[in-house]
Amino acid sequence: MLSPDSPFAAELRLSPNQGERLRPVSSLILHYTGMPSAAGALRLLTSEEAQVSSHYFVDEDGTILQLVPEARRAWHAGRSFWAGEEDMNSASIGIEIVHPGHVDPHPFPDRQIEAVAQLCRDICARNAIAPRRVLGHSDIAIGRKIDPGEFFPWRALAECGVGHFVEPAPIVGGAALEPGAEGGEVSALQQALADYGYKSPVSGCYDEGAAAVVAAFQRHFRPRLVDGRADRSTLDTLRALSDAIGAAA
Repeated sequence: MLSPDSPFAAELRLSPNQGERLRPVSSLILHYTGMPSAAGALRLLTSEEAQVSSHYFVDEDGTILQLVPEARRAWHAGRSFWAGEEDMNSASIGIEIVHPGHVDPHPFPDRQIEAVAQLCRDICARNAIAPRRVLGHSDIAIGRKIDPGEFFPWRALAECGVGHFVEPAPIVGGAALEPGAEGGEVSALQQALADYGYKSPVSGCYDEGAAAVVAAFQRHFRPRLVDGRADRSTLDTLRALSDAIGAAA
């Protein structure tokens, strides 16, 4: 009989929505369920008709269920990209966190985040997932997904040893790169985002696509203001994250 991969999962409740894993696990992707109730979200993730699933499901009270074995490919990422990988379903483990989403952006309960942090530490340790590859759905599905949201407590996870985090640079106003800008500064920004892992074509043109990438970055790393404009705070935060990776190498 199968048992959960993580000792922190209370139960294995298999979803039919799974397949063969085609890549080694390299990333951990966090989602919110975006539904009014936990029961409804769980029904969706275990319904064959829905064609969606995740490896783990974390309720508001901290209860963890496993829906897909880690060795199998869950259907949580959809059309996605990170650091050259275009099949993130195969290359990642997905965690669905019960929360209604942007329709009601209230804080995630402390006990739920404590459970998420504990589960993430376990998954990352067993699968050798680097901190910079603990990501939100919004990071890998730019312009298509915005979960787990700018109100998700990435800082709290980092304090528990999960994910890559630096203190966001303060917002001070002033000039910013924004739609319509062109030239070397735009290319440098696009390259820095691509080097970090985002799907960021280096065109030198700050178009709607470039703004969407910047907004995705802000949603995770500079959540106080998500506007798609690369102001000094955004640029300094991105530079600090990149420098931290270099220092750790």
